[in-house]
Amino acid sequence: MSDSAATGASVNPLGETTEEQLETSHRKLAEAHKMASLGRLAAGIVHEINTPIGSILSNNETIRRSFASLRKLLSAAAEQNQPPPPRTLAVLETLASLTDIDKIACERIMGIVRGLKTFARVNESDIQKVNIHEILINTVKLTNCVFRRRINVAMEFDENLPQVECYPGLLNQVFLNLVVNASQAIENEGNITITTKLEGESVQISVADNGTGIPPEVRPRIFAAGFTTKPIGEGTGLGLTIS
Repeated sequence: MSDSAATGASVNPLGETTEEQLETSHRKLAEAHKMASLGRLAAGIVHEINTPIGSILSNNETIRRSFASLRKLLSAAAEQNQPPPPRTLAVLETLASLTDIDKIACERIMGIVRGLKTFARVNESDIQKVNIHEILINTVKLTNCVFRRRINVAMEFDENLPQVECYPGLLNQVFLNLVVNASQAIENEGNITITTKLEGESVQISVADNGTGIPPEVRPRIFAAGFTTKPIGEGTGLGLTIS
């Protein structure tokens, strides 16, 4: 008698038990929801990246003209055996300022890309010790691409929080779901407050908003797979289920 028959577990054609099938289905749901979340974030992320890129391109043109001007000034001074004119210093200061701005713009882009790479690691198989605050900050950076200026996000962190053993990619997905849900509950301008607190040996994380709230008749169903109050095409109904 096989092990599966002895335990009463069914096996599909791929050799997976019922428990393994459920685990596979859950992973696929998580992956589908992750892609849907990325799709909703895409437009905001593109805009967030385009802004610093536009700044870099504009500065690059100014730098090109400044170098041309500097070359003329130095050439003219050399032909007359004279020291560089005072205007040379002003041009150099302009160049230094522009390169500083470009550095900030590049760091902004790199931060967004790092956030996306972290978010993409939903299927990490290894448990790791992580700084919860870093994951939350990364989540806020990503979601700011969508609701910047409309919603203020306050982070009230307990500095005594230890590192937590978890699957970082999956936890990032959970935080993203909660913050996006909170932002969608706010119709115009509003506030989201993310709080962390050490409770004995547990870490408590709260995501609160001043939006419309959840109607009492809906609350019993919010964790049901496929349930959503959003219009067709705008919600997967998987966010809180996966969380």
